[in-house]
Amino acid sequence: MNHRAAVLCAAVVVAAACAAGPAGASPSPAARAAPAAEPAWKACATADRPTLQCASLKVPLDHADPGGEQITLALSRVPHTAKTSQGPLLVNPGGPGGRGLSLAGFVASALPEAVASQYDIIGFDPRGVGASTPALDCRPGHFATVRPDSVPSDEEIEQANLARARSFAEACAEKHARVLPYIDTTSTVRDMDAIRAALGAPKISYFGYSYGTYLGAVYAKLYPERVRRMVLDSIVDPTGVWYEDNLTQDLAFDERHRALMAWIAKNDKAYGLGTDPARIEARWYEMRAALAKEPADGRVGASELEDTFLPGGYYNGYWPYLAEAFAAWAKSGETAPLVKAYENFGAVDASGDNGYSVYTSVQCRDAQWPRDWDEWRTDNWSAYAKAPFMTWNNAWYNAPCAFWPTERLGPVDITNGELPPVLLFQATNDAATPYEGGAVVHSLLRDSSLVVERGGGNHGITLSGNSCLDTYLAEYLGDGTVPRGTGSVDAECAALPDPKPLDAKVGSRTAHGTTLHGMLGFRG
Repeated sequence: MNHRAAVLCAAVVVAAACAAGPAGASPSPAARAAPAAEPAWKACATADRPTLQCASLKVPLDHADPGGEQITLALSRVPHTAKTSQGPLLVNPGGPGGRGLSLAGFVASALPEAVASQYDIIGFDPRGVGASTPALDCRPGHFATVRPDSVPSDEEIEQANLARARSFAEACAEKHARVLPYIDTTSTVRDMDAIRAALGAPKISYFGYSYGTYLGAVYAKLYPERVRRMVLDSIVDPTGVWYEDNLTQDLAFDERHRALMAWIAKNDKAYGLGTDPARIEARWYEMRAALAKEPADGRVGASELEDTFLPGGYYNGYWPYLAEAFAAWAKSGETAPLVKAYENFGAVDASGDNGYSVYTSVQCRDAQWPRDWDEWRTDNWSAYAKAPFMTWNNAWYNAPCAFWPTERLGPVDITNGELPPVLLFQATNDAATPYEGGAVVHSLLRDSSLVVERGGGNHGITLSGNSCLDTYLAEYLGDGTVPRGTGSVDAECAALPDPKPLDAKVGSRTAHGTTLHGMLGFRG
């Protein structure tokens, strides 16, 4: 999930020059852009992406030493088909650690053809991720079940969780010591500019979700003259990178979990758990306590149950599947549906050893996480008192940062008045990137326009079925048009209706696939 901390170069957000990279790196990344050969594109078409092409690109491990060790980025492209091209549109699904190769094809097919055809849509696996090399995998099987209960209700449980976090950081230090100092947001931003240079483009357009919004904002800070158009969807609060952002997330995810409980109560006819959301929530915590004592199928304990229900905080399309599994346990003690739900949702995150390795490497390197565990303990118990659903699960997910072996940088001050208009999208009830992030970035990027999905709680809201949002997106990518309002919000769209319970005749009980939310993944 996400983030925050104290800052490196000041008591507030640091300047870009301070956060530019590892010790000894040049404070002027625009002047140090690494030369790059043009990618050799080859067909890598799939049944649903017939024009997809793939290539690789060498970039410096350390951009302050362009002639030193090189690493490889994996790229994908859907080339423009219109007579006139608007140049490259780089896309990123977030993370950190999200794989971006498949997003190019999705964006190309989801945008109106008249708009998509004007761009070379470029996906990429960021450094350390997926098909890029070297790919990080610090401690394979780190999320093997059954993990200790996330809530450290006694010293033994707390020490078991601390040992896991410390061992992960130590494994990263031992296995990837050479590259860890260069796995961070600013290094990835420099990679993006190397991609731009290799494509022969004086400017790029960019479309990023979630953590990808921070990636885009930092690119805009370091290379404002190279931005043509930029879309940021579900926006990270850059003033909280990353420790405080995580504590804020905990409160927001608790609200989304309660929204799920209220939805189950509203659909009592389908689930039979009553019409009182508070009683349904209490029953959910009874289920958690029972699984803490006796994990379902020896695989799904309390922590794994939290992993399973976490995706419901990102996307309410998963609610009917989670509700069915919960109701089966609550009414008859049946655990097989819970195990299946864990396989479909919880294990999607837990099995991502590479993604988690990059997530921790970037977040722990990017920000000044507390080294004193007493500070973590105090802050997370305080958050837990208000938001018990995911607070401690999230804390342990990020806890390796307390022991991280590299020097820590600080967040980049993204304040920027030199950009063309940037288009921002934010849902009011987003849990992963709470609404305040969109408002903050809107204030920091002069001439940006903020489009709000009023009442929406999903994470990643464009190209997901809301035609109002998608119209603003298409108009902007088409000809640069942005809405202009008179207040703090430039345009509003109504949220899509909540889902309906599954039809009893539907045979499939999996919902995590090639949709946008399947590609964005969880935890950022």
